[in-house]
Amino acid sequence: MGKQISLTASDGHSLGAYVAEPTGTAKGGLVVIQEIFGVNSHVRNLVDEFAAAGYLAIAPALFDRVEPGMDLGYDETDFALARETRGKLKDDGILADVDAAAKHVASAGKVGLIGYCFGGYVAWISGCNLDSLAASVACYGGGVAARAANDTPKIPIQMHFGDKDHAIPMGDVQKIRDAHPEVSTFIYDDAGHGFCCEERDVHNASARARCHARSLEFIGAHM
Repeated sequence: MGKQISLTASDGHSLGAYVAEPTGTAKGGLVVIQEIFGVNSHVRNLVDEFAAAGYLAIAPALFDRVEPGMDLGYDETDFALARETRGKLKDDGILADVDAAAKHVASAGKVGLIGYCFGGYVAWISGCNLDSLAASVACYGGGVAARAANDTPKIPIQMHFGDKDHAIPMGDVQKIRDAHPEVSTFIYDDAGHGFCCEERDVHNASARARCHARSLEFIGAHM
């Protein structure tokens, strides 16, 4: 089990984070980036899972810049609030908060990042802008296709998508592949948006297992 801590970003903003330590010597640090629902039980479970895999894992509460302590479920009311809150965030603040989280776990060695949904977008922009990361993994990150042609990754990036994703059509995935053929992208059959979330009806256990196996292999190769 992890614990709640406080981080301070380079612009002085204070944000919460959930961090979990591995048993024994850490393989490195791993930043876990939330969906639009905040650092909820799903995200905390991911942090615990990656700590059990050997990483000093941390999930910064990126929505704290708008609504501190946001922890939402998946009904229509929470979804509407989540979308509204995400719309108020700016990339500069997001990157500052991710950088603070990465530096916090850098005591364990090199730092990787994995993000889901909104966090997949964060994984992309972090991989194109931050110097504190060694590798970044984006899981069904929306909004990447619209900017991919104008972005240049600074570190190795891996991407994962579901073929039944209502929010990210396969045409968008192809745009990313065309703009960055050097970026590894994987497509999962019969997987919708959010397929790694065990708390949603879109959960696909097989796709999740394959995604995480590939992600950890990729991150480990760059640590």
